[in-house]
Amino acid sequence: MAADIGFEGRVAIITGSGGGLGRSHALELARRGARVVVNDLGGSMDGTGASTGPAAKVVDEIKALGGEAVADTNSVATPEGGAAIVQSALDAFGRIDIVINNAGILRDKAFHNLEPDMLNAVLDVHLKGAFYVTRPAFIKMREQGYGRIINTSSNSGLLGNFGQSNYGAAKLGLVGFTRVLALEGAKFNIKTNAIAPVAYTRMTEELMGDLGKSLQPELVTPIVAWLAHEDCPVSGEVYSAGGGVVARFFVGLTEGYVNKNLTVEDVRDNFDQIRDESGYHVLRHNGNELKKLLRQLS
Repeated sequence: MAADIGFEGRVAIITGSGGGLGRSHALELARRGARVVVNDLGGSMDGTGASTGPAAKVVDEIKALGGEAVADTNSVATPEGGAAIVQSALDAFGRIDIVINNAGILRDKAFHNLEPDMLNAVLDVHLKGAFYVTRPAFIKMREQGYGRIINTSSNSGLLGNFGQSNYGAAKLGLVGFTRVLALEGAKFNIKTNAIAPVAYTRMTEELMGDLGKSLQPELVTPIVAWLAHEDCPVSGEVYSAGGGVVARFFVGLTEGYVNKNLTVEDVRDNFDQIRDESGYHVLRHNGNELKKLLRQLS
């Protein structure tokens, strides 16, 4: 029987871990030996306000389990805040091995009613926040030749959801971010993956209703912990997780239609072939698409 998965000697930053998914991730990694920076601004769901309470409470829970953790209440939404979060890990534990970008807010509104502040606030926390926290950590990971990064995307970005143009755009942006970091980190043993969780948390309780009772955050955490582990074999991938179901999302490219003298009429007349999903390709990076194009044009 294989040994249990452990994180002894590893240091993890988990943003937005004062509750919900982040708290679950923090408790699980700490239970398995990781030292954890519990980052949470302690604000409301729309990102306003702040409180030291949520992060400190999770730190107390971790210490009660016999684990090591420190609380951090810096905002992910500025470069200075991101750098300070990473510095908290270095000051407390001397290194950084794992970053889980989980912090999030909601400013849902139908697109025709969406005001600029609703867009900017969501992009600042979800998308820019991942940049601001990850970049200083990534530099340290390159130096030490090791790192694991998990970004929290969403099916609202991959598939769309009414009233979430801001959130969906930010969340799909994190998929592109994940793919690029996977390529840039490969030779430094830095692996970056993303999850698209379905869980009953403060952010989703109004949407979930009774279904939420079977979609607990603790059932998303196992895939996160595996992606954060040194034995994780993949990078640049996206995993759906909810209610105990784990599955992989991927981008598929159809074989398509080829005509070196392509006209608009050709596109119209062959549109079914262009869209035909049989014999699709799953591409690892943009060079794979170029190879496909060269093959078809040669």
